[in-house]
Parts: sequence; structure tokens; C-alpha cells
Amino acid sequence: MELEPWLHASQGVWRVIDVEDWAEIRRLHRAEGLGIKAIARRLGKARNTVRDALRGDEPPRYERASKGSAVDSVEPQVREWLREFPEMPATVIAERIGWERGITILRDRVAELRPLFVPPDPCQRTSYRPGELAQWDLWQPDVLIPLGFGQSDKCWVVVGVCGFSRLIGAWMVPTRAGHDVLSGMLQVLGQFGAVPRTAVWDQEGCIGQWRQGRPRLSGEFQAFRGTLGMGVTLCGPADPEAKGLVERANGYFETSFLPGRSFDDVADFNRQLVGWLRRANQRIHGTTRLRPAEAIFEDRGAMMSFPPVLPDPSWRFSTRLARDHYVRVDTNDYSVNPRYVGRRVEVRVTLDEVVVCCEATEVARHRRYLAKHQSLLAPEHSRVLRTMRAEAVVTEAFHAAVEERDLTDYDRALGVA
Repeated sequence: MELEPWLHASQGVWRVIDVEDWAEIRRLHRAEGLGIKAIARRLGKARNTVRDALRGDEPPRYERASKGSAVDSVEPQVREWLREFPEMPATVIAERIGWERGITILRDRVAELRPLFVPPDPCQRTSYRPGELAQWDLWQPDVLIPLGFGQSDKCWVVVGVCGFSRLIGAWMVPTRAGHDVLSGMLQVLGQFGAVPRTAVWDQEGCIGQWRQGRPRLSGEFQAFRGTLGMGVTLCGPADPEAKGLVERANGYFETSFLPGRSFDDVADFNRQLVGWLRRANQRIHGTTRLRPAEAIFEDRGAMMSFPPVLPDPSWRFSTRLARDHYVRVDTNDYSVNPRYVGRRVEVRVTLDEVVVCCEATEVARHRRYLAKHQSLLAPEHSRVLRTMRAEAVVTEAFHAAVEERDLTDYDRALGVA
């Protein structure tokens, strides 16, 4: 029987052993209980060779040292061209580096190296594992939403689609600002019932942008996804196929939800949208042949659960309350308890409310108005202001009624000349 040699390296010394010796060494040690020295004496092997045989769990294999390839010498040049032009054909690379040998071995090496510079895009797969990802986008319906005070404008809708179940979630927000978009995203995650492991977003200013060949996420979104433990894939430039699921959902809204509807305000839009989504997610999806409202249970089972403390994407800022006892949010002014004039207050802006606090004491709470250039005075603040004015009048009258004595009377009483 032909024996296969095995090379061992230990402390710079190479030792050779075949499969038969390896098997006999292990038998003597495991079956007969012989030690390393006894096995070495019986087989005439070095003790280090015996140690190597007992240490290895797999049979010895002979590995011939590679002689290398003619492409190895030009591989650094190939990498440089692929780094700058990832899609450059192998024939063009051969021309650029002056390759004079056969094109087959160069083409094989280029095919091996190209994925390092053009990684496969996970967003373009046609099938998704449960809980794997959800695609997100901002959709602007071509309809004017009443904002109050005789004003109306077009608003934005945060749309999310689960990759596996194809469940659609959506929520209208007033602006594309980060705090509004992330608050809408949190509402849609509530419709999903769990957190997908990866969020696929296009390049939105409040989410992130590609800079110098790398995705740069905004600080707000980093804090949001970090609290949820959610990964993110930011689609590259000119890559519309990367989020085809959510793009098709936007078209579905245009053709099946909007026609024939009218809306009183943003809240009414969301009420109608959520009610319509309950029915839309019951349809049998043309690709999966499943009802998204039923498939979401398997999808949700593989998603991440919500953390004990949800992220708070609301907009917060601090300011000193001016004499007019108003704080400005966007273009609107909201009244604050006038007794806190001159003190520093903390303002928190959500999708629905504007809340003002001073040292953990709530001093104002308003419904957030989307109409522009308005001054909102709360009735309780108006009553406090009238009370303070009345107190000021009484104080002024009191000081006017107090007699003022001439200072020379005190000098005379104390005997001071």
C-alpha cells in the first residue's frame, strides 16, 4: 500500500509522517494507553512527531507548495484598475497592464478579484428570508392637505414594505425633517409589530448620503437605529432597482388609494390610510401568492423585538423665555406660562404636540399646528397674564399709598447735626 507523507512544522523543523504511522500512534495512545516516550521508542519516531500526530484530529494530507502563477506579479496593477473602474473588462485590463500571455488565466483572476470591488447588492434579490429587511421611502401624494387657518399644502408619507411578507405600512408626516421622518418610521414599525433586521433606504438628507464612495448616515438616524439595534443599507446613486418593493407600493397608493378621496387634515389622511391598508394587506400578493396580513406572522417571528425603551426622535431644543412668553417652532409662536419669563425652558416637538418644560415642570402643551406664521395663545396662559397684570396694578397702588418721611427727621431723632 502506498503511504501518503505528511509535513509537520514545529519550531522551524519539518517532520514527515504517513497515514499508517499516524493511525498507529493514535491507536497505541488511545487503545493501549502508552505515553509519548513509549510510542516514540516502539515506532522509532521523534517525540515531537508523536506529539504532532496526537494533537491533530484529522488524517495527514500532503500539500504541495504552490509554484504561483504568472498573474501574481501583475495582480497589484489589476487591483488598482479594478479599484478605480470596477466594471472594466479583462481584455481592457490586459491592454492597460501590457499583458502578453494567454488571456484565460488573466480573465480568471479578474473574475476572482472583481467581487472585492463590486460586492453583490443584497437589496436586489427577488426572495427574502423572514425578518431580513424592510424597504423604506418617502412618498408625496399629489393632493393638498388642509392645514388650518385657510392654508393647505402637500405633505409626505413614510412608506415601509417588509421584504418577506410584503406587508405595507405608511404614515403621513408634515415635513421631511429628521424628527418627523423618524417619528413616522416608528409609527410604521408599530404597524409591523416588530423590528426588521435591516432597513433599506434611499439617499434622504435626514437618513444619509454617499460621500467619497462611502455611505454617511445622519446622527439622528444613527441614534434611532442604534436604539432599535437595526442595520441599514443605503442605496447607491442611480440604483432604483434596489428598493423596487417600496417603489411599487408607492404606485399602488397612486392608483388604488388616492383616487376619489378627500381629506380634512393630516390626522384624517392617516385614519383613511390605515383603514385602507388593513384591506390592502389582505389581498393575495401576485409574487408570493400569500396574504401579507397572514405572512407577517412568520416574518415577525424572525424580526427583532422592540427594546424596553423606544427611541425618541422628537425635536428638542433649549431657549430662554422672552418677555412676550412665546417660543417659536418652525414659523409658529406658541405661548408659555408668563410666570416663567426670563428662565431657560426645554422645548419638545413631536408629530402632534409642542411641549415646554422648565426644570422638569411642564409650563406649556399645545397641539402642533402645521399652518405657517401663526401665534397660538393658550386660554390658561391668557388667564395667568391677566392675573399678573392685576397683581402689578395692586402693587403699584400699594407703593403709592405709603408715606415717605424726610431723612432729616431721622437725623434729628438720633442727634445728628
